[in-house]
Amino acid sequence: MRKLVAEFTGTAFITAAVIGSAIMATNLTKDGAVWLLVNMVSTVSALYLSIILFASISGAHFNPVVTLVKVIQNEIAWQRASQYVLVQLLGAIFGAGLAHFFFDYSILSISEIDRFGSNIFLSELIASFGLVLIVIASWRKFKIRTRAALVSLWIASAYFFTSSTSFANPAVSLGRMLTDSLAGLSPSSIGLFFPAQFLGGLLALAFANYLARSKSE
Repeated sequence: MRKLVAEFTGTAFITAAVIGSAIMATNLTKDGAVWLLVNMVSTVSALYLSIILFASISGAHFNPVVTLVKVIQNEIAWQRASQYVLVQLLGAIFGAGLAHFFFDYSILSISEIDRFGSNIFLSELIASFGLVLIVIASWRKFKIRTRAALVSLWIASAYFFTSSTSFANPAVSLGRMLTDSLAGLSPSSIGLFFPAQFLGGLLALAFANYLARSKSE
C-alpha cells in the first residue's frame, strides 16, 4: 500500500504543478514565453522533489510508460504494474482537480485544445524516449539524486525544444485532458499522444539494451 500511495501522491503533485502553474502564469501575463518558463520551472521542481521523496518507496515511476518498461525488464510484476498504472491515473485526475480548486475553477473540465500533427507525434516520441532512457540507463549506476536531476533537466529542456512541450507521460496527459487551462489536451488528441509516448519508451528500452550489451563486449 505504501508503494501505491507514493505513486498516487507523486503523480498528483506533478499534475497539479503542471496545471496550477499554467493557470497562475496566464493570470499574470500574456507573454507566451514567460508562461512556458513559469510552467516549466514549476513542473520540473515538482518532478525532482517527487522523485527524491518517493524513489526509495515505489521507484518513483509516476508514468505508465516507465511502469510498462519495468515490467518488460522483469523489475515489477504485471499485477503490481496494473495497480501502479491505476493509481497513477487516479493521481493525475486528483492533481488536475486540486489545481482547479486552488484557483476557484470548476473541479474538472474537458480541454478543447487540439494538438495534432506529425511534428507533435515525433516531439512526444523523443520526449518519452529521452525520459525513459535516463530512467532505465542500465549501463550507468546513478544515485537517486543524480537520476532525479537528469530526468528533471531533460524535461526542462524538452519543454522548449519540442513542439508538444514534452508531456511524455500518459497519466499526466490524462490529467491535462481534464483542464480548460492552457495546459490542456483535448480528448481527440489523446489518440496521438499515447502511442507516441509508449513507442518512445519502448525504443528507449531497445536502445538502452543495445548500449548495455556494447559496453560489456
